[in-house]
Amino acid sequence: MKVTYDKETDILQLVFTSAPVEESDEDKPGVIIDYDKNGNIVGMEILDASKRIEEPQTVRLDIA
Repeated sequence: MKVTYDKETDILQLVFTSAPVEESDEDKPGVIIDYDKNGNIVGMEILDASKRIEEPQTVRLDIA
């Protein structure tokens, strides 16, 4: 998984797989989900991330 935050555009992007994006849907306003040709989630973008997420520039990884 790859997580990037662009401070200039205020977009947080999560990429789950390297499969090509076939379709994107704005599930909720400001939350875009990307799908591959089989309908599997490839990634997502969160627009205006600093307004929706505490500290979008910080990533915490918990492995159980």
